[in-house]
Amino acid sequence: MNVKELPPSERPRERLKNQGIGALSVQELLAILLTTGTKKASVLDFAAQILSHFGSLKKLMHASIEELMEIKGLGLAKAVKLKAALGLAQKVQLTEPLNHVRIDALRAYELIRHELEILKQEVLMVILRDVKEKLISIETVSIGTLSEVLIHPREVFYPAVRHKACSLILAHNHPSGDPTPSQADIEMTHHLSRSGKIMGIHLEDHLIVGSSGYISLKQAGYFKPW
Repeated sequence: MNVKELPPSERPRERLKNQGIGALSVQELLAILLTTGTKKASVLDFAAQILSHFGSLKKLMHASIEELMEIKGLGLAKAVKLKAALGLAQKVQLTEPLNHVRIDALRAYELIRHELEILKQEVLMVILRDVKEKLISIETVSIGTLSEVLIHPREVFYPAVRHKACSLILAHNHPSGDPTPSQADIEMTHHLSRSGKIMGIHLEDHLIVGSSGYISLKQAGYFKPW
């Protein structure tokens, strides 16, 4: 049945407004995000098709925009909108349990691994911590090429200043899948560590994420935090 054929009180958007999010199924919530269906399927049927294609909500959440667009009728605009909404949910899911625990290298890796390990270009992120080393925020500060991230200290430390962070952990990916640090990675880390010392913002670690794991430059002995 087309959504327009449903009684107004039974339409997903009206039910969300009147009954709250808990009253709707995943299919109905997805239908609201999609807005419209296809020529052959109502928006509710289209939402069901997408869920069936990926097999679970978890797999849908981790799908790339390219994978979403493999579904007939799901163009770039809808794929981006869907990825953004699911990405917000994923970030809340990942960060909420860690708001009151100390963020070390392993926990930092768990926070950003799903986002970084599948990317085809290098992205540098900062995990910001308060005076008790608890999570404040996670932000992307630079998107590079296939082989390098072009970065300046002001880009790294601006989010830390804005959020009044006391320390941070850097994390970036190697699209090749191999997390072994390059000489450029090591030199950049030393440079940023010195910059952080001048600013009074502690660079705790730098994680390099590959397809099946990560390397902590601190634990590997490539630099000693001040």
